[in-house]
Amino acid sequence: MLTLLFVIMMFWVFGKLLILAIKASWTILKVMVWLVFLPLTLIGLFLEGLVYIALPVLAIIGLLSLLGVGSD
Repeated sequence: MLTLLFVIMMFWVFGKLLILAIKASWTILKVMVWLVFLPLTLIGLFLEGLVYIALPVLAIIGLLSLLGVGSD
């Protein structure tokens, strides 16, 4: 009986840790996209001569960040 209780509590604790790890990795992925990949994409568009695409994308993203859309 004590072993069954131990196994149940172990699954509960490690389940909580798994959920925490998934949330943390999702947050790290969002930060990487916003701080690394998006600016690199915009710089790449600008350098390739696609300024007419890069500037509206930059304006839309700036407006959304000012309004706080997408923040948790």
